[in-house]
Amino acid sequence: MGFFDNLRKQVESQFIEVIEWLDESGDSLVHRFAVYNQEIKMGAKLTVRENQRALLVNEGKATDLFAPGLHTLATRNMPVLAALKGWKYGFRSPFKAEVYFFSTRVFTDLKWGTVQPIMMRDAEFGMIRLRAHGTWAMRIVDPKVFFSTIVGTRGMTTTEEIAGQLRSGILARLSDALAESGIPALDLAPALDELSARGAGRIAPEFASFGLELSRFYIESLSLPEEAQEAIDQRTRLGVMGDRLNDYTRLQAAAAITMAAAAPGGAAGAGLGLGAGIAMGQTMGQTMGQAMGAGQMSPAPQAQTPGVLWTLHVDGVNQGPYAEDVVAAMIRAGQVGPQTLVWKPGAAGWAPAATHKELAAHMPPPPPPVAAS
Repeated sequence: MGFFDNLRKQVESQFIEVIEWLDESGDSLVHRFAVYNQEIKMGAKLTVRENQRALLVNEGKATDLFAPGLHTLATRNMPVLAALKGWKYGFRSPFKAEVYFFSTRVFTDLKWGTVQPIMMRDAEFGMIRLRAHGTWAMRIVDPKVFFSTIVGTRGMTTTEEIAGQLRSGILARLSDALAESGIPALDLAPALDELSARGAGRIAPEFASFGLELSRFYIESLSLPEEAQEAIDQRTRLGVMGDRLNDYTRLQAAAAITMAAAAPGGAAGAGLGLGAGIAMGQTMGQTMGQAMGAGQMSPAPQAQTPGVLWTLHVDGVNQGPYAEDVVAAMIRAGQVGPQTLVWKPGAAGWAPAATHKELAAHMPPPPPPVAAS
């Protein structure tokens, strides 16, 4: 054997003979096979396992894609790369390229959640803020597209790196799906399956643009802000009582008396008790009047809605919600002043009572100026 034959064998021994990937982490979507100087020997063996695809990349450009199986790297198996290179040195020559392995299995139980609340317009509560959480699953269906849009430009390889990029798209499309659904806030919880299907329909096309398939998408929870939950609880109590206006007023008066009994002594506690007493007295008078007129022929009273519900912020505690006539009694009793913070469904936020014309109408005028002596 001559000197040049030995030299050729030593050079060829540096080139990779078997190319394969065994994913021990279970979390990698993409693996770049390390090749010295990017030189792969012509005739090397490429092993692609089930749930894998292998992609040859030449100078940053995706060329030939290999399905599961054992492949011999030769010009007849690499038509794209062979056309780009124009081979002149025969089958024993090395070629410069990179090999990327892609895991095509389904990656499950990926979490998503809202960092900032989703704004939604509701017919009953106005603008409300929703928080949502759930899970999703994905897999790579087009390695070439995935390489060109995600790996080649960003260098991302793990599920966590790519999931972080995709979550922002999930939340944006989910916001659109919730807004278009038209489902009232009170009916959101029973409609999670429908909302999940709507969200998946909006999110799947964006995943496809990255060479990914959205295999599953679930909304597991939707939570309303505290104010809306309080209003829903109040309406539930009204529904149990029959949702009559007098029943509602009695409920509010009883709640005010209980709150006054628990409050510390002083003018504020006394004022609250007085306001609640006035409201209770009005309610009892109306009830007695109805009882005295029961012997007369008259139409049956119709069920009425309680109207606007007001929540008060007193001494750092939210109180209520109360009907307007109960709040008016508290204003006359001095418990609620012009600067007391109040909120009602549909309002942009907490504001002084005097800024609401409905409550300002019940407030006494300011005292006259003191005459100069």
